[in-house]
Amino acid sequence: MKTQTEETLSAMTPEKALEMLKEGNRRFVGGNPTDRNLLEQTKQTAEGQFPFAVILGCVDSRVPLEHVFDLGIGDIFGIRIAGNFVNEDILGSMEFATKVVGSKHILVLGHTSCGAIQGAKDQVELGNLTGLLSKLQPAVEAAKQKHGGDPDIDDIARENVFLTIEEIKTRSQVIKDLVEEGKLSISGGIYDLATGEVTFL
Repeated sequence: MKTQTEETLSAMTPEKALEMLKEGNRRFVGGNPTDRNLLEQTKQTAEGQFPFAVILGCVDSRVPLEHVFDLGIGDIFGIRIAGNFVNEDILGSMEFATKVVGSKHILVLGHTSCGAIQGAKDQVELGNLTGLLSKLQPAVEAAKQKHGGDPDIDDIARENVFLTIEEIKTRSQVIKDLVEEGKLSISGGIYDLATGEVTFL
């Protein structure tokens, strides 16, 4: 598969960008990865980048974004933080990726058996981790309301994806405008650590 170029990005639509992510995950799960020369892609992208999507994922080492979607160098902007939530800096990064560079889709990707979600549910306190986990508490509360007093962490992870998407739309006027103009779309997904499959929400 060729490296993304200014021409391919210009021709990209939000719908096509999402479909490319879905197709890539199907190849990954099916064990049919695209044959790429990553060193050649490194050279091709040295002078510029034209990623078609932004993926906000967790830092979990078992969810490598490019591999999960069978992507190469220069294909996506990958943002990773424990619990895949947004803050001002991440929103700014997304605005750069979409408004300035022109990426067409934002995917918020949670995953099963998430340690950050478990930590938030258990109200773990540890240095700076305490503040990070507090940002996931709204998802814990949302899952309790929807699923009962002791929700499964995968249910919390899904609620966290939904809440994060809403945060992106409400806290970034730049992104909201792009969505309303049809230049950008946002979706959510859950990656299954056991199968490698992404369920799009």
